Amino acid sequence: MGFLQNMTIASTALLLTTALPAGAAIKVNERLPELEKLYLDLHQSPELSLQEQQTGKKIAKQLKRLGFEVTTEVGGYGVVGLLENGAGPTIMIRTDTDGLPITEQTGVSYASKVKVLNKEGTEVGVMHGCGHDIHMTSFIGTAEHLVAHKDQWQGTLMMVAQPAEEVGAGAKAMLNEGLFSQFAKPDHILALHVSASVPAGKVALKPEYTMASVDSVDIHVKGKGGHGAYPHTTIDPVVLASRIVLALQTITSRELSPLEPSVVTVGSIHGGSKHNVISNEVKLQLTLRSYNPAVREQQIAAIKRITAGIAASAGLEESLYPEVVVHEAESIPSTYNNPEQTARVTQAIKAAIGADNVELTEPVMAGEDFGLYGRTEDKLPITLFWLGGVNPDTYKKAMKNNTQLPSLHSSKFAPDYQKAIPTGVNAMSNAALALFNRN
Repeated sequence: MGFLQNMTIASTALLLTTALPAGAAIKVNERLPELEKLYLDLHQSPELSLQEQQTGKKIAKQLKRLGFEVTTEVGGYGVVGLLENGAGPTIMIRTDTDGLPITEQTGVSYASKVKVLNKEGTEVGVMHGCGHDIHMTSFIGTAEHLVAHKDQWQGTLMMVAQPAEEVGAGAKAMLNEGLFSQFAKPDHILALHVSASVPAGKVALKPEYTMASVDSVDIHVKGKGGHGAYPHTTIDPVVLASRIVLALQTITSRELSPLEPSVVTVGSIHGGSKHNVISNEVKLQLTLRSYNPAVREQQIAAIKRITAGIAASAGLEESLYPEVVVHEAESIPSTYNNPEQTARVTQAIKAAIGADNVELTEPVMAGEDFGLYGRTEDKLPITLFWLGGVNPDTYKKAMKNNTQLPSLHSSKFAPDYQKAIPTGVNAMSNAALALFNRN
């Protein structure tokens, strides 16, 4: 850390206060080292989805310290903190808390060395490979910042630390336990996500669709097995599965409008046990991505029709047609950034960190269960923005040399936390202030 840390702290002391009235400055020089300490602790102690007990306790402790009314174990190990500050809107800020089953290979001195047994009983490394440690640290920094400037806003600040984002279960669980009925119904909902393709110190936003819906689909292809030397006496499920894989590619290319983004990926295919044996079954696993809910329905309907048609063409009776299972419990909708709210957030962040540091980005086919908070009956406005995580020098070299940067979920993804955290605190704090004071 050393020189770079001191330089970062000095350069961001003004950055964190530029959008606030004169005299409103907090002691940023004193708080950044504590936030970095929190980040390093979170980075070195990640917990898998649905196991975030200690992480939840750490977040709860921080919020209690700041005077929030805190409830723990909401929707698993979720945490809800409420702070009332007079009459006004309710602003919800959400962070996710879970790590990934990845063995870290970044080579940094503070790398995670955590190993645990997964649900299959296999030992796996655990890493915050999606930046949730940055999210949580920025979340606490934002809470500190807004508490220190309570004279600049009125309303209720709702801080939500959500578990199990990586498995698409956390937002559903918290909503099912009455997040918006038992605690508060927010007027505006905000979140940030670290980007592995944007330089640290910058923020990127996209109004309307910004992240995709995600569906996991299993296809159980059946056949009539036999000896590999007598294929004419069988109906080979390996051949059927191969035909299905190729036919599925026509859903996006030939059945959907080229103006509608769609991904149908077969990520796994398993069947057979021996060179000269034709098996009775093959199993496929798919991931589906789209933005438009109507496209999702078309994808699923086409999969069912295509698989049944191929089975029928091979002479299988209907009882042996492929089984198509959509794992609805794991499905998450696309993330749709409310245009009006996102425009206001964009202007606030530009005022805080400079227009040159705010980019309009393209939507991505990755998924986030944050979108669920905007899909309740109330259709509450949500905005998720991207927080640059790549060291600026590393980014410039990669662009110059046309080299690939480590992506999110990579064992080698090491965000530039010293630049990303203060930018995240600044961006989120000023976004919240703009929404509190929107009238």
